[in-house]
Amino acid sequence: MEYKVLIELYLPEIEDTYEAYIPINKTVGEIMDLLMGLIRNQHSELPNDVRPKLYNRHNYRRYYSKEIIRKTDIRNGTELVAILRTPTATTDDI
Repeated sequence: MEYKVLIELYLPEIEDTYEAYIPINKTVGEIMDLLMGLIRNQHSELPNDVRPKLYNRHNYRRYYSKEIIRKTDIRNGTELVAILRTPTATTDDI
C-alpha cells in the first residue's frame, strides 16, 4: 500500500466514523466525492447536493478540493472531520 494512506473520517452530523485507504495521487475533491458516494449508500437521508468541507481533527487545517493528497499533511493515521453543508447554507445556518 505504498501509494495509499489510512485515514479516519468522522462525520459529526451523522455521528459516525469511517476508516479508509485513500490514494495519495488524487485530489481532496475526488476523494470526498468517492467517500460521500459510499456513505450515502449507508445513510440515504443525506442529500445529494451536500458539499463537505474537510478538516484535520487535531490542527483544524482545512483541506481544499483542488489540493493533491500527497502535497498535504495527510499521512497514515490522520484523523479528518467532514462538515456537511448544503450549497444553499448561509452564515445563519452555521
